[in-house]
Amino acid sequence: MEFFRIKKDIPFMSYGRLTTTISLVTFILAVFFLATRGLNFGVDFTGGTVMEVAYPQAADLEGIRKTINDIEIDDATVQNFGTSKDVLIRLPILEELSIAQLSEKVGEALRSADSSVEIRRVESVGGQVGDELFESGALALLIVLFGIVAYLAMRFEWRFAVAAIVANMHDVIIILGFFAFFQWDFSLTVLAAILAVLGYSVNESVVVFDRVRENFRKMRKADTVQVIDNAITRTLSRTVITHTLTLIMVGSMLLFGGEALHYFSLALTVGILFGIYSSVLVACPLALRLGVSRENLIGSMEKKPKEGEGTEEIVL
Repeated sequence: MEFFRIKKDIPFMSYGRLTTTISLVTFILAVFFLATRGLNFGVDFTGGTVMEVAYPQAADLEGIRKTINDIEIDDATVQNFGTSKDVLIRLPILEELSIAQLSEKVGEALRSADSSVEIRRVESVGGQVGDELFESGALALLIVLFGIVAYLAMRFEWRFAVAAIVANMHDVIIILGFFAFFQWDFSLTVLAAILAVLGYSVNESVVVFDRVRENFRKMRKADTVQVIDNAITRTLSRTVITHTLTLIMVGSMLLFGGEALHYFSLALTVGILFGIYSSVLVACPLALRLGVSRENLIGSMEKKPKEGEGTEEIVL
């Protein structure tokens, strides 16, 4: 299915040096923010209590911090969430108080300071559980990456496998860089979004790589650059349709999904946008630099046509 068809191939590979430079710069920036600011781990990983409260008017964050400090609770994080009337309070684990006692103590203090406050949500996770979840999440990410490399190496060729995994890691680091720079809450739902983005990005890479392999069989007289440009151009309509519909769905979750889906859909949005870019303008130029060619992709098992025999060729 095609909504439009481009007759002349777009020279994507002629911009390969520029796009890979942009990717390298954004990757370095993301690593820098991760190293200097770090991720703002949610209660899922660190353990503690999260309270979501709402006020009928704009919340006084300084007043809320003072109220919590007055009841001798240090290291509490108070920030707006969504609107100026909604507030997210993250409380540390206190040995002398149970989770229920801690949330009740803070709730009473807030109600004493302003009776109009509404406690909407309270979530708590123990410290040991948070550590176990962090280790399990990291292990899941490594397993997914290994599986992607193995799948691409078996289906295509190691050069494409390396190019695809670098592009996928590029997407993951960029997402983490956004969360580090803006200090968005990094929770289990965000980790699930990252795993989803990995699968989504590799699917786009497989579509493009499959067309490249097909073009190598059909475009006998074309060089590698022309083959890759043609493959990307011919899959462009499918890419636009797929990603537009996906972004509409994810955007709906971002706008109307509420707090539970906010950071999940935010991570998906960032990942999908950069996934489109990396699958086309990072993976393909990298595969080209690694020396992908008709010989090493199709292999020696393919029978070469004899001189003078006609071959099927895509008319550009």
